[in-house]
Amino acid sequence: MDQFPITKEGFAVLEKELHTLKTVERPAVIDSIATAREHGDLKENAEYHAAREQQSFIEGRIQELEAVISKAQIIDPAGFHGHEIVKFGAQIKIVDEDTDEEQMLQIVGEYESDMEAGKISLTAPMARALIGKTQGDSVKVRSPKGERMYEILEVKYKA
Repeated sequence: MDQFPITKEGFAVLEKELHTLKTVERPAVIDSIATAREHGDLKENAEYHAAREQQSFIEGRIQELEAVISKAQIIDPAGFHGHEIVKFGAQIKIVDEDTDEEQMLQIVGEYESDMEAGKISLTAPMARALIGKTQGDSVKVRSPKGERMYEILEVKYKA
């Protein structure tokens, strides 16, 4: 895996999750396994098997996060402040040309995307359609729901 872009905020969230997994979750599950072992026969011990399964998940997530963090290229969108062209990290206000529904989006890395928070992955069809455009442009977005037309109302970068 080559480097991939991520915002400072997204990187901090991943680092915090990794820290929590290593310092809180991992020791807790190790204690749970030790406690379950004290209850005797491991073949029929549901607590033990559940704790081992949880341990496997935690260790897998730790490995994944360590790999992601090692390949992350932190991009500070504040460096683009004053630019009018949509790039990585941009906060874009768009309006659906059919429904007049407005929404705010931010283009972020794939490991920090969160549609409910308006953070869309750089690889999403919407982001690909918006990149390189400017305020006032209309963009056609192909999605599973069909083609939609959006107008870019505003492009800004956090300073």
